[in-house]
Amino acid sequence: MDGSGKGNLDQVKHVLLVLSGKGGVGKSTITTELALAFRHAGKKVGILDVDLCGPSIPRMLSVGKPEVHQCDSGWVPVYADPQQQQLALMSIAFLLEDSDEAVIWRGPKKTALIGQFVSDVAWGELDILLVDTPPGTSDEHLAVLENLRKHRVDGAVLVTTPQAVSTGDVRREITFCKKTNLKILGIVENMSGFVCPHCSECSNIFSKGGGEELAKLTGSAFLGSVPLDPLLTESLEEGRDFLQAFPESSTFTAISHIANTLLDSLNA
Repeated sequence: MDGSGKGNLDQVKHVLLVLSGKGGVGKSTITTELALAFRHAGKKVGILDVDLCGPSIPRMLSVGKPEVHQCDSGWVPVYADPQQQQLALMSIAFLLEDSDEAVIWRGPKKTALIGQFVSDVAWGELDILLVDTPPGTSDEHLAVLENLRKHRVDGAVLVTTPQAVSTGDVRREITFCKKTNLKILGIVENMSGFVCPHCSECSNIFSKGGGEELAKLTGSAFLGSVPLDPLLTESLEEGRDFLQAFPESSTFTAISHIANTLLDSLNA
């Protein structure tokens, strides 16, 4: 494998990191839905899942346990849509013998694998590569940034929920971005209200507006709010394309708006 980190990213036009200072805010959900929205917009998309201890994206995209092959330039990514090959994915979940196996690794081993993921996946031509990161501001995040420095990173999308306990953690993530010179493309407020499956009315069960307020306080762009939607949850559990199945839903509108705003900011 070439291992230089540059060759396999040469044909990747844009790289976006999806970050949050807190677990449980739906970061992988937002990553998955953005990838699907970009694909529906005609873009060729990749997802690099570096949440080593909780790799959930393969299940959300209904990708089982495929055998990962190698070519001359490295690992061949797995396609969520093998016929069209518009959505590529690489995750540690593909490398574990047992899906229930816990990844109990010290920092250096995690850092080494992330270095391999960044340099040794043969993505080919991609319009956008989304990097789904674990919660926090730790070894994994620094390893991703250090390895991606060889390639231009467009910036980060930060995900929060409305409550102050979440926005407080994401505020620390904003500090991390500023200290590492990582551009903040905007903030997404996830789980912003609950969409009733019967009448489609949205109720603010967690409070509302924390993400937008955080964006104002920190001078960041507010990309939009995504409500809790049972149809979205069900789609993720079953590995179905929510955006294709429920184009009339308010959640579809919210996700599409966020995706289009990002595409505009990238001129993609």
